[in-house]
Amino acid sequence: MTKNIAKGSYDRLLLEHGLYVLKIQNDNQEEAEVFHEVDRNYIQFHFSLKGQANFIFNKGAYQLPVSDENSLLLYNTQKDLPIHLRVAPQTWILSVIMTIQKFHGLFSEDAGHIPFLSESFGEKKYYAQEVLTPSMAVVLSQLLSYNLHSSVRRLYFKGKVLELIALYFNKTEDADLEQCPFLADEENVRRIKRAKEIIIEQMSEPPSLAALSKEIGLPLKKLKEGFKQIYGDTVYGFLLDHKMEMARKLLESGKYNVNEVGLKVGYSTASHFISSFKKKYGTTPKKYVTSIA
Repeated sequence: MTKNIAKGSYDRLLLEHGLYVLKIQNDNQEEAEVFHEVDRNYIQFHFSLKGQANFIFNKGAYQLPVSDENSLLLYNTQKDLPIHLRVAPQTWILSVIMTIQKFHGLFSEDAGHIPFLSESFGEKKYYAQEVLTPSMAVVLSQLLSYNLHSSVRRLYFKGKVLELIALYFNKTEDADLEQCPFLADEENVRRIKRAKEIIIEQMSEPPSLAALSKEIGLPLKKLKEGFKQIYGDTVYGFLLDHKMEMARKLLESGKYNVNEVGLKVGYSTASHFISSFKKKYGTTPKKYVTSIA
C-alpha cells in the first residue's frame, strides 16, 4: 500500500538580508511533503513545537527526524542542504534560516563554546538534535500563534528569533551527552522524561521530589541533575514555565476568565496565580488579554 502524501506549503517571512523564517503547519489528517531550496551558505535551525517530521537527504538515502519538543541544527559548508521534509499530521515546525556569515557575526566576540565556530573545527559539517527547553517552547509558541499588526510583525519576529537562538545556545558544558555518561543511558533519559510527564499530569498537586524520584526509580540527586541537563531547568522551575504557558494559551482562547484559568493550572487563589503570571510575563493576566484583543 502506498502512503498518501500531499504537497505541503509554508509561510516564509524575510526578517532582513540573510535571515528568514519558515512557518510549517500541517493541520491536515494526512502526511505532507515540503520542499525548499537552501544552499551551503546558510545554517538551518528547525524547531518542532508539536508532531513529527523527517528530513530527507540524497534522494531518500538517509533521514533525520525532528520530533515533538525537539530541534535539529544543520550546518554544512561543503554541500547544499535543500529542505525536503515529510511532515506528519498535526505538526507545527518553525525553521530559522540564516547565512553562516550573519550567524558568525552574532557570536564574533564569544564563540568558544559553540563547537563548529572554533578555529580547530574547520570547514566541516555539524548536525545536532536537542530537546527544547521550556523557555524555547514559550518563544516558539509566541512565534507560531501571534496577533500582530502587519506593520510590526517583522520587527517582532526578528526580536523573537534572536531570543530563540540565544536560548538555544544558553547551555553549560555539562549538558553535553559526551561529557555526561548518565544521560548516555537511554533508560535514564526515559525515566527523566517520565518525570516530566508525571509533574504535568499532576500539576495541580505535584508530587514531592522524593516521591517523584521513587516513582521513576532514580536517586533524588540523579533526578535533579538529569532533569536540569535535559530540560535546562529544575523540576519545579520547568513546571512553573509549563503552567504559565498553558495559562497564556487559555487566556488567548477567550473561553475562560482569570479565576477559571488560575484554577485550571493549579492555583487555589486568583491572587497567587496573578502574582506568578506577572512575575513570568511582566504584566497581569487581565492586561495581557486586553493587549491581544
